[in-house]
Amino acid sequence: MEEDGPISNTKLKRILLILNSIILAIGTAASPLVMRLYFIHGGKRLWLLSWLQTGGWPVIIIPLAISYIQRCQRGPAAISADGGSGRGYPAAPRSVLMKPFLFTASAIIGILSGVDNYFYAYGVSLLPVSTSSLIIASQLAFTATFAFLLVKQKFTAYSTNSVFLLTPGAVVLALHTGSDRPEGESDRQYMLGFIMTAAAAVLYGFILPLVELSYKKGKQVMTYSLVLEYQLVLCFFATAACTIGMLINKDFQAIPREAKEYGLGEFKYYMVLVWNAIMGQFFFLGAVGVIFCASSLFSGILISLMLPLTEVLAVIFFKEKFQAEKGVSLALSLWGFVSYFYGEFKHTKKRDRNPHQSQNQIQHPPSEVELNGHSIP
Repeated sequence: MEEDGPISNTKLKRILLILNSIILAIGTAASPLVMRLYFIHGGKRLWLLSWLQTGGWPVIIIPLAISYIQRCQRGPAAISADGGSGRGYPAAPRSVLMKPFLFTASAIIGILSGVDNYFYAYGVSLLPVSTSSLIIASQLAFTATFAFLLVKQKFTAYSTNSVFLLTPGAVVLALHTGSDRPEGESDRQYMLGFIMTAAAAVLYGFILPLVELSYKKGKQVMTYSLVLEYQLVLCFFATAACTIGMLINKDFQAIPREAKEYGLGEFKYYMVLVWNAIMGQFFFLGAVGVIFCASSLFSGILISLMLPLTEVLAVIFFKEKFQAEKGVSLALSLWGFVSYFYGEFKHTKKRDRNPHQSQNQIQHPPSEVELNGHSIP
């Protein structure tokens, strides 16, 4: 029965990675579309759209509450692992697992994310989805660079090949994008949209490895409950930063007036806002979860993979043009993604053949499962 543990742990690892990958994929593909939908039909509040990208953070309280109840029910062994009193009687489990270092790190990264939200919202307000997506796809190159510098990410031939395929895929899309320029938009506005979107790509390429670095430096066993706490704090501070912008710009007072003037009607206006908040949480929760399960580089690769799908959806829903360059980009992106996964598959098989590796793993309480040096409650 001792051999069942690693097998079970591996299955749980894969299930959690697949789940977070699906969440991230949905958020990556759908978020730019619902953001652009807001602007196409008359929305103009940049700080409001920035706020909505992380404004759905209270929903994270639900799984955190469930996790706390489960810790209370697991008995003295789990309570001891969670920080019991050690005085001969069980102490209540900690309601908050996060220690000061991780709290500070997530707060700082949250503020950076709020700034990145504004850059991205600004770009989406001025550029077609197809154009803004191709610029955002370049964040993979920045993620790879910062991952190498901050967390000493090791590159195999397959992951390097994946980066080199996915990044040019975005560049190929840049050809003939002038034909997609929104009608009546000045050269200055169009260029400003490019600059702001590029700034969002660079900053988010820095944020992903920074999250992974804080996991490594936190000196805590990273459980998935702790990852959820991290996500909650990150989104709270990102939302707080955007709230300041909304207050200065008087966006709260403008929402009822904008709703009445919205092209799709007042009810659909609020539905668009709600879906922006939902898709924003999908994106951020998925990204942080994938970093926990795999790495910041894999998170960046998955984001880049989904952007060509966003291109296709923009063509379907917004009637944007689909030039041959977009087809080439889609093919390069799929090729790069397959290359990365094939390399990971070979690496996993090689690691599984080495029995030494599993023997050297740190032992955790039976209520936790190790995952890439982390654990899942």
